[in-house]
Amino acid sequence: MLKLFTTNKNPILKTIKRWLLKNGRVLITTSTSAGIVILLRSLGLLQTWEWGLYDNFFRLRPIEPLDSRIVIVEITEADLQKYGHPINDQLLAELLQKLHSLQPRVIGLDIYRDSPQEPGHEKIVTALENIPNIIGIEKIGMENSLGIKAPTILNQKQQVGFNNLIIDADGIIRRGFLYIFPENDKFRESFPLKLALSYLKREEIEPKAANKSNDLQLGLGVFNRLKINDGAYIRADAGGYQFLANPRKQGSFHTVTMNDLLSGNISPKLFKDKIILIGYTALSVKDFHLNSYSTRLFTPPQKISGVELQANFLSQILSSALDGRANIKVLPEPVEWLLIIVFSWIGANLSWQLLLQKKSILITLFIGIGLTGISYVSFIYYGWWLPVIPSIFSLGSSAAMIMFHLAHLKEEWQKSTEFLQSIINAIPDPIFVKDKYHRRIVLNEAYGKFIGYPVENLLIKTDYELFPPNEANVFWEQDELVFKTNQQQENEEYFTDAQGITHIIATKRTLHQDAAGNLFLVGVIRDITERKKMEENLKEAAIRLELDNAKLKLLGDTLHHQANHDPLTGLPNRQQFYERLSQAIEWANLNDQMVGLLFLDLNGFKAVNDNLGHFIGDLLLKEVAQRLQGCLRGSDTVSRLGGDEFTIILPGIPGKLGASKVANKIRHTINQPFQLENNTLSVGTSIGISLYPLDAEEIDKLINCADTAMYEDKKQHKKLL
Repeated sequence: MLKLFTTNKNPILKTIKRWLLKNGRVLITTSTSAGIVILLRSLGLLQTWEWGLYDNFFRLRPIEPLDSRIVIVEITEADLQKYGHPINDQLLAELLQKLHSLQPRVIGLDIYRDSPQEPGHEKIVTALENIPNIIGIEKIGMENSLGIKAPTILNQKQQVGFNNLIIDADGIIRRGFLYIFPENDKFRESFPLKLALSYLKREEIEPKAANKSNDLQLGLGVFNRLKINDGAYIRADAGGYQFLANPRKQGSFHTVTMNDLLSGNISPKLFKDKIILIGYTALSVKDFHLNSYSTRLFTPPQKISGVELQANFLSQILSSALDGRANIKVLPEPVEWLLIIVFSWIGANLSWQLLLQKKSILITLFIGIGLTGISYVSFIYYGWWLPVIPSIFSLGSSAAMIMFHLAHLKEEWQKSTEFLQSIINAIPDPIFVKDKYHRRIVLNEAYGKFIGYPVENLLIKTDYELFPPNEANVFWEQDELVFKTNQQQENEEYFTDAQGITHIIATKRTLHQDAAGNLFLVGVIRDITERKKMEENLKEAAIRLELDNAKLKLLGDTLHHQANHDPLTGLPNRQQFYERLSQAIEWANLNDQMVGLLFLDLNGFKAVNDNLGHFIGDLLLKEVAQRLQGCLRGSDTVSRLGGDEFTIILPGIPGKLGASKVANKIRHTINQPFQLENNTLSVGTSIGISLYPLDAEEIDKLINCADTAMYEDKKQHKKLL
């Protein structure tokens, strides 16, 4: 048993060893390049680049329509100059009462209000008590940052959400909170989530755990919880329940000023059943931030107001829950590593196979552009944030490593070439030496004389540039066989020289290895043209006898075709129809499938024969046959039983609906006018359908069912006329 195991295992080990020797350099380069890129990414050195490309994807994204569910009431610089800053409680109460009268579904107060702003504090307290759908905002203190509480009455009513903005290291907001979990306290909901849940109550949508995960599902949307190393983030503070922002471009919401609202210069329809956000857009308040749309190539960054940022988070939650709009998703970290390794292998393997530096650079550049394009499409339509920058880095670095290695090998090959050339020039037979890439590196003078070109010209050309394609293919295959098997091979081949004379040669190929470990194929050629001519003369007599037999076979094939096909249309005749139907039913039984059978009869064909003659009638039948063949699958069989009767066999038809669709397609095709000898003709068709084994399991009964159905269809046609 041990002997048997060892014997069976050796070929496997040899195969693995041979594969490792052949691909060792690519594997080493792939692992080195991928390891370096993964290390750079783990240190955060690629994070800024990835963020930059991510922001560019947003800026290049097509403009989305306005989210009509959200209206922003902005307090502008002009409003502050008119009404003062901060807005006093009396004016804010008036603003809230005015909004309440317009019947919005929810009002979001994106203004910190932790202390009275006289005059009118009692009025604002009364307004907050009596208006049931106001959600306030608070700032929760973290580390050295002090918190700002919401109005007490809203806290008591549990109608407060916290400010969920998270600023990345480069000052841009790309993520937000849904929940936080303070110590010794229950979880708290963010301001936009609080507004969204209040709005979605009427739709009976509540948060729940997504299937097979602890992520939040809200209606149609799943909000994937951000982890420490998700996407381009490296060791990010992923506390609370964070998610990646998917904002709209600026100006994606209806906006009115506080002054217009108080002055009555608005349409009440704009506010009814909507979410109203009240917040500052005045520059002096300094509530402005950067998001993915802010940066520009040639102009300063364009900041966005805090209230519009909250509107974007709110719109993302609503659009995902109600419309199924994609949220931003990232691959698991091990999958991202695998993607980096794959592109590292692609870069190394392509450069190793192509050998040419310029071509490798161009193809690597093309792949990088293609990867960016695919990632952009995945981002736009499906919300996937793929690791483009690390993948391109690994692709380019592995390709560059292989190019440097090939440059070193080129020097070694030059030394080996000089060594081999000195040996073979003294041999009178034509000899060639090729490397493992099938490139000629050494030729003796006898080879150049035999083919009729100078040796210097032959070294820079491939077999496909020197010989006809069929000859070059044979040379390539025989060379490759020696490289793969490491066995000596001798083969007879055709060889066309520079004068166009074709020789028959016997080529012996062997594999050799130099001191540096490089493999070379050495081929020795002998011209055997004259010997082969003598052999051919002896075979001619036998060939003549074989030709007579071939003629008899061709005659038999012709008679068989005539016996099984209609002479007018070339379609299978009645005999062939029965054979094909039997074969289709046998196949259906073996594969548990159905077979459809259609009987067709032309409506109005007799009138064509009677009025225009049999010649036009025959032309019409030929045209009908061609149209039937043109609108069916290659596996279907069209037959002519006689006259204007045709049959169609439909193997593997899914059911009656599928057969009906085919019949309707045929009707439409036949109903198109025919142009025959300056005559425009219109005929219809009656079609009967039967299905095996639903309608019958015997061939004759199946045929009768289709025939009967056809005549029923013809009766219906006559009634319509």
